[in-house]
Amino acid sequence: MVGSVPVGGDAPITVQTMTNTPTPDVGATVDQIRRAEAVGCDIVRVSCPDEDSTRALKEIVRAAKIPVVADIHFHYRRAIEAAEAGAACLRINPGNIGSAERVREVVKAAKDHGCAIRIGVNAGSLEKDLLEKYGEPCPEAMVESALDHARILEDNDFFNFKISVKASDVFLAVAAYQGLADACDYPLHLGITEAGGLRVGTVKSSIGLGMLLWSGIGDTIRVSLSAEPEEEVKVGFDILKSLGLRHRGVNVISCPSCARQQFEVIKTVEALEARLAHITTPMTLSVIGCVVNGPGEARETDIGFTGGGNGTHQVYIAGVPNHRLKDADIVDHLVSLVEKKAAEIEAARSTAAEAAE
Repeated sequence: MVGSVPVGGDAPITVQTMTNTPTPDVGATVDQIRRAEAVGCDIVRVSCPDEDSTRALKEIVRAAKIPVVADIHFHYRRAIEAAEAGAACLRINPGNIGSAERVREVVKAAKDHGCAIRIGVNAGSLEKDLLEKYGEPCPEAMVESALDHARILEDNDFFNFKISVKASDVFLAVAAYQGLADACDYPLHLGITEAGGLRVGTVKSSIGLGMLLWSGIGDTIRVSLSAEPEEEVKVGFDILKSLGLRHRGVNVISCPSCARQQFEVIKTVEALEARLAHITTPMTLSVIGCVVNGPGEARETDIGFTGGGNGTHQVYIAGVPNHRLKDADIVDHLVSLVEKKAAEIEAARSTAAEAAE
C-alpha cells in the first residue's frame, strides 16, 4: 500500500510521475501536482535532497490529493525526516543510501510512520562491489543488488515494499526486470530511466514497458521524460490503454490520412484530442477519412465518424449508422456526442452502484 493506493496483486497498474520544481517552493510544487492529478496520476514522487525539502514536504503532503513518495539519495536522515513529514512511501537507492545500519534506521522510521518503501536500483549507481564483481552494469548485478536490499528489509520484518531495477538502456532494463520477476514476488515499479525528450522518451518507454507489461511483469509505472510531469502521466495511460490493461478517457482511433480523405483528418483529430482531454470516462471514438476502413472501424467503437463525398460524412453510434454531418460541424458535433455518451455511462454507473448498496 502506498498511502491509500494498492500496488501489486490484482490491483490496477498505477501511473506515477515526479515533480521537477524546487521542493521548498511549496506553491510551485503543489501546482505541478495538481496538473498531474488532473490527468489521472495515481502517485507522485517529490525529491528531498535537503532539510528545506523535507520541511516543505509536510505541507505538500497535506495539499496533495494523491499519495506522495519522498525521493531520497545519499542522506538517510532525509528519509527519516520525510517519514515524519507524512510521506506515503520512501524511495531509497541502495547504491548510495549508505550502510545496512542506516537502512535499518530508515526501516524503523517507515514502520513508525506507516510508510511503504521502494528499493530503487539504478544501473548508473550500482554498488562498487557489484561493479567489481560483474565488471559493468548488467541484469545480474542489478537483480543481486535488489535482492540483497530486499533481504535487509525482510530481516527487519518489513514487507510493505516494491522494487525497481531501472536503466536507460531498454534491453538492460527489460532483462533486469525479467530476472527480478523470476526471483521474487514483490510488486515491481517499472521504468526506463532517463529515456529522453517527449518523442524519443515515449518511444523508448513504450518499447521497454510494453514488452514487460505484455508478459505480465509490472505493477506500477513511471515514464521518465524530459517533459512536464503531466506529459509522463498521459503517456503512461496511453501505454496501458494500448495494451488493454487500463482505460481512462477517450481512445481516439484515427487514420494517418491520405489522398482519399474527405475531410482534414489530422487537424480534426488534434482539435478533438484537445477538446476531449477532460473526459475521464472510458470510451472509443473512431475518426477515419474515407469509406475504405471507416465503416469497419466504426462498427467496433462507441462513436464513429467516416468521411464521405461532397463534404457530407457518416456518424455511427454503437457501430450503427445514425446520421450524416457536414464539414463545418465536425469537431463541435463529435465533442457533444462524446460528452453526452460519457454522461450517460456515468449516470448508469451511479444507478448501478446505488442498486448494489
